[in-house]
Amino acid sequence: MRIHNQSGPQRVLATAALLLTSAAAAADTDAQSVDYLNFANGVLPERVGGMAAELKVDVDMALRAIDGDGSGFVVTPKPGAADTGIWFVYRLPAMTTFTEFAVPEVRETPSPSQTFFREVEIAGGVEGPEGAFELLAVATLSTHAASGQVTRIPATSTRPVGWVKLTLRGGIDVQRDKTFFEFSEIVGEGSQEPVPRLEAFTGKWKGRGVKLELTQDGANVSGCYDGTGDLSGTVSGNLLRATGADRVTGVPSSFVLGIADDGAILGVRSTNRAPFRLYTGAADATLVTECSDRATRPPGCGSIVHGIGFDFDSAAIRPDSAPVLDLLYVGLKNAPESAITIVGHTSSEGLDAYNRDLSQRRAAAVVAALVARGIGGSRLSAHGAGESEPIADNDTEAGRSLNRRVEVTCR
Repeated sequence: MRIHNQSGPQRVLATAALLLTSAAAAADTDAQSVDYLNFANGVLPERVGGMAAELKVDVDMALRAIDGDGSGFVVTPKPGAADTGIWFVYRLPAMTTFTEFAVPEVRETPSPSQTFFREVEIAGGVEGPEGAFELLAVATLSTHAASGQVTRIPATSTRPVGWVKLTLRGGIDVQRDKTFFEFSEIVGEGSQEPVPRLEAFTGKWKGRGVKLELTQDGANVSGCYDGTGDLSGTVSGNLLRATGADRVTGVPSSFVLGIADDGAILGVRSTNRAPFRLYTGAADATLVTECSDRATRPPGCGSIVHGIGFDFDSAAIRPDSAPVLDLLYVGLKNAPESAITIVGHTSSEGLDAYNRDLSQRRAAAVVAALVARGIGGSRLSAHGAGESEPIADNDTEAGRSLNRRVEVTCR
């Protein structure tokens, strides 16, 4: 991961019209909106700069600002002064047009040594992380009166962009010369061009806590990690979602991974359902692992399958899910078991009863898709488990995206 220290874009003296809404109202009015500045939607942090180096701000903090968890966190491990400024550059998975941005939970920690960042600039570019950036929106934040509120920031430019630069400056309530700065989440709404499937998940990567080899065959990926772990997963757009287990201890792990601009693996990992942690390593072609000569296998009996997407609040399968369904068909068509159950799972948004019904309908839609591909309907059944059996936390969008899955049980 390359980290550069550069000056931010030229300050534009403008004041955005800010609209303050509650989280409940946002859920009602924006339920179908997509956060195109979310890691789980394929956004990858590529650079950090400004005063980041001296304040020990790294790519982990850049990732936390787009992880879907709107609660506040300390961005600067070392304290800064009133003029503290940092920036993060993010690579989008496809050209994106933003119409509005938002910052949730602008809340001050009751400490004279901590404050929330005050000035927010969002700029967009098309020439890469080192190219020119044009201002998309700017805002001066003030503390929310209550939890659950969101500050909305209208975009002042609707130019399609492939890169976003988020700049944070100053503090709302700086009381000391040495102050720790907090932030919550940057959200970006609008529209995005289709994201092609990335074909870059064949390789070897090594880093602190990372020893990983992957082999990709279309949407299907298998591999090994840590020297004792086996994983399998599917690629949707530019992200790999995978699950695995340690062969010795049986401890499970979940991964959401992308490929950075310099070829590094970059994402998050949760072990034994603990909170997600940054997972990054440099490409290393010399690495030898226990799965170096292992071929990929399509998902089948016993598999956890991601990458089957549905329209919002619907059991209609999206067309881009066809490659994953084709793989599942290949893995099941010659299975010796006579009874195959497709189990649908959801994340925790919404009511439990509603999620059970939705997961049942979605599992039935997958069954219908497999029957249409040639598997006998008498062998297949559908079951909706709803949100009752999570495999990851529901606090971040990475975890929620892993919980939205299909599992295959056979007997």
